[in-house]
Amino acid sequence: MPRPVPLFPWRAGVWPNWKGGVRVLHLGKYYPPFAGGMERFLGDLLPALAAEGVEPAALVHAHDRPGRREHPFPVWRVPAYGRLLYTPVSPAFPLWLARMIRHFRPHLLHLHLPNPSAFWVLALPAARRLPWVIHWHADVVASTIDPRLALAYRLYRPWEQALLRRAVKVIATSPPYRDASAPLRPWRDKTEVVPLGIDPARLAPPGDEELAWAVRQWGDGRLRLLCVGRLTYYKGHAVLLAALRPDDGIHLICVGAGERLDPLRQRARQRRLDVHFTGALSDARRNALLATCDVLVLPSVERTEAFGVVLLEAMAYGKPVIATRVPGSGMGWVVEAGVTGWLVPPGDAAALAQVLQAVRRCPVERRRRGEAGRVRLSRRYHIRTCARSLAAIYREVCG
Repeated sequence: MPRPVPLFPWRAGVWPNWKGGVRVLHLGKYYPPFAGGMERFLGDLLPALAAEGVEPAALVHAHDRPGRREHPFPVWRVPAYGRLLYTPVSPAFPLWLARMIRHFRPHLLHLHLPNPSAFWVLALPAARRLPWVIHWHADVVASTIDPRLALAYRLYRPWEQALLRRAVKVIATSPPYRDASAPLRPWRDKTEVVPLGIDPARLAPPGDEELAWAVRQWGDGRLRLLCVGRLTYYKGHAVLLAALRPDDGIHLICVGAGERLDPLRQRARQRRLDVHFTGALSDARRNALLATCDVLVLPSVERTEAFGVVLLEAMAYGKPVIATRVPGSGMGWVVEAGVTGWLVPPGDAAALAQVLQAVRRCPVERRRRGEAGRVRLSRRYHIRTCARSLAAIYREVCG
C-alpha cells in the first residue's frame, strides 16, 4: 500500500536546496497530468523558467492524490473536495499556502487567474508582504449559456479587483483580450502582454503503438477532424455537431471529458453523425490523434476561451486550425486567417459547415497552412520566449 501523504510533506526533509535565483511561487488551479490549457501551459512554463535562472514552485489543487510530486522543482497539490461552479473547493489551501511561503521563502507570488483560491493572499500577512504578479488567463465571463456565472461574479468581482489593485504587474495573454477586458480596464498602466507558449519537445512524434491506434480510430477516406477540449458550456461542441451531416465525408473525433459528454453523444447518435467521443485520454494517445489528424477545430462561443493553447499544440504538429472569431478573445489573434488556418463567426453552424467542406476539398491548402503554423509557433509562441519575458518582469519587480 502507498504511504499516506502528510499534510505538509516538506516537514519530512524533502525540501530541495536552492541555488540563489529569483524564487517565484505560482498559484494555479491544477497541474499536469490534469488536462487543460492553463495546466499544460504551467507544466511547460516552470521548467522553462528554471532554464532562465528562476527558481519556480507551484501550489495547485489536487485532481487525484494530494501531496508533492517528483519534479526538478516543488509542485504541491492541496486536497480538493469537488468543484462548485467549475471551481475547486479546497478549505486547506490557505494553510498550505502559509506553510509554503514560510519554507520556500519566495521573492514574489505569481497568481494565475481565474482561481478563487488565490484570494487567500489578501488575508495572509506573509503573502501581503510579497509583491504579486497576476497572470490574467481569462475574465469570469457573465455567460449567456450558464446564467449562474453572472450571479456568482457579483460576489467574485470585489475580490478580483482587490487582487488587481494590489498587484505590481498584470500579464495579459493577447492584445485583443487585454483591450476588451472590463476588469483590466482600470489597471491598463501596469498590464503587459506576454503571449502564452508551449514546449514543442513535449509533443514528441507518437510511438508505433500509439500511431497504429490513432490510425485505426480514423479509418480511411474522410477528412480527419479533431476537437480537443473539456466538454463544457463555452466550447461550442453543439455548434460543431450542427455543422455536420451524415455522409459528408468528415470523421470527427472529440477528445475530452466534461458535464456535456452524454447529451452530446446522444445528439450525435440521433443525427447519425460520424462522430466519436473518446472521453479523457492519455497524453500519448491524445498527441497521436493530433499528429494524425487533417485539421483541428476549436468552435468555442464565448470569451471564456481566452487563447486556446490547443491551437499551439496543433501548430507544433504542422496542422492547420479552424477557430471562431469571438470578439475580444485571443483566438482570432493566434490564428491568422488565410495563413495558418480559418476563422468563422462564433455559433454560426452554417458558416462552419461551409469552411469544413472547403477544407475537405483542399489537401494542398491544408498542408500549406499547417506548415505556416509550425513556423509561426517557433517564432512567437515557443515557451522559451514566454519564459524569457516573464523572467525579465520578475527581475524588474524584485528590483
